[in-house]
Amino acid sequence: MASAYGNGALPSGSRQLLLSLARSKKTLFFGGKGGVGKTTVSAAVSLARANEGASVLLVSTDPAHNLGHLFDQSIGSKPVRITAGLDAIEVDPDATVDTHLKQVSTALHSLMPVTRHAEIDKHMALSRHAPGMHEAAILERIADIIHEAQQEYDLIVFDTAPSGHTARLMVLPEMMSAWTEGLIKRRDKADRFAEFVRDLGTDTTMEDKTLGGATQSEQEKESRIRQILLRRRNKFSRLRSHLADESMTSFVIVLAAERLPVLETIELHEQLLNADVKVNCLVVNKRAPVGMGEFLDNRHQQEERHLQVLQEKLPELNRHDLYLQASDVLGLAGLEAFARSL
Repeated sequence: MASAYGNGALPSGSRQLLLSLARSKKTLFFGGKGGVGKTTVSAAVSLARANEGASVLLVSTDPAHNLGHLFDQSIGSKPVRITAGLDAIEVDPDATVDTHLKQVSTALHSLMPVTRHAEIDKHMALSRHAPGMHEAAILERIADIIHEAQQEYDLIVFDTAPSGHTARLMVLPEMMSAWTEGLIKRRDKADRFAEFVRDLGTDTTMEDKTLGGATQSEQEKESRIRQILLRRRNKFSRLRSHLADESMTSFVIVLAAERLPVLETIELHEQLLNADVKVNCLVVNKRAPVGMGEFLDNRHQQEERHLQVLQEKLPELNRHDLYLQASDVLGLAGLEAFARSL
């Protein structure tokens, strides 16, 4: 989110590294603890790339909807033009869940008799608040955005929700792909077993529900079920491959030089590695500047102690420090000034 403390410029030795990362990838995720400045940093990087002539789509999956506040304009679920080369989307979790449940409900209605529709609707209503429902719905939205937008845009930037939500989101492609694959295999196994029993010819009363012995209506229903499962499997497999492809995707962790954000960053980095998501950069935001009085100097020294822990745990990652400034980064003009310093 846009920090009330403000954000400063990158040190001169770090400036081109962050932009080089944005130039070399198709998809960038910015994540970290809440309130550390993910939206400001991701928006500034997106704007800097757009100013270089690239076409950029900036997507917020954070329910707080800070992109609209930062740019001081209305942003919704469809791409909104911010400035030349830069469009933005705010993914609404509730609306995304509504769309997700409607799609599932429509599919089930088409597959089940009318007498079961009320039961389906009741199950869908209960599923709205099931653990992981929001993450699963947002994951599908992310998969669709990447699939649909990667041909139109040079870079897609995701400003994600706080660490815990994002960590769960990043491991879901593997889980959802495996779960859908399991459903397909179980249907195949059931069909093979039914074929085996039919070929034995020992039970003439067994109703043949394999594709070869089913009615036309049953065959069409089975075909639709398989199409739905295959589409979901392909969607999640495609997303999983995209996230794990280091030539296409990278993750930037934004943090503050404080004990809890540092510890949370170390945990998030491990979770992302387990999900095969490559972290290429750490951005330490809101650093206390040196030479500005005893209070800020003491604060800076305390930050250095926390960052030493980060250096010891994650020595291989590039780190960029952003310093406090006197005023907030707000609106397109403020972001333009900040982006020119990247």
